[in-house]
Amino acid sequence: MHNILKLTALTVALCSSLSAFAQQAEGNWMVRGRAVYLDYHNGQSEGLPIGGTTKIEADNLWIPEVDITYFFTKNFAAELVLTYPQKVDIDVGGVKSGTIKALPPSLLLQYHFTDLGAFKPYVGAGLNYTVFYNRNNILNGAAEVDRSSFGLTGQIGFDYALNKNWFLNLDVKYVQMNTDVKVNGAKVGKVDLDPMLYGIGVGYRF
Repeated sequence: MHNILKLTALTVALCSSLSAFAQQAEGNWMVRGRAVYLDYHNGQSEGLPIGGTTKIEADNLWIPEVDITYFFTKNFAAELVLTYPQKVDIDVGGVKSGTIKALPPSLLLQYHFTDLGAFKPYVGAGLNYTVFYNRNNILNGAAEVDRSSFGLTGQIGFDYALNKNWFLNLDVKYVQMNTDVKVNGAKVGKVDLDPMLYGIGVGYRF
């Protein structure tokens, strides 16, 4: 009888340990979908003697965004931000002068604050790599931008738990995005787009 009780106690302890391990192993992944307003800063356009003006700007727009997040611990996570190539209208001197496309994936390391109930804020920082398409589609081919751009990315946001798996998400990111502008293959200046991204969406953790 004593051995049976010991075996029962050992079995209960083992099951409890396995259950705790399973609970810790669950919920490492989160997928979010957002509607994002892309607000270009248009801060600098250095030395661009194109068409009699020195100002090149990109038009603001709404885009869809998907991110995949992996939680290493309950606090630390990595987020990969994805979208499809976005159309960017380019204005020169306030007049639309061409359209390029940009594919701007970002990878961020995040810190998630816990013990705040359903409210789960986070901060993040990482890198953005933007690939430009239709690069020479400015001023009927008279000007073009570089193929790609590297920059820093910063992020703040929060998830609000609707239930165990579903979350409402609000997210703000700053993306350092600049590219050289060339005319006839020669660099004539640099454009700093540096967009702010304001997103709202839902997330599912599993």
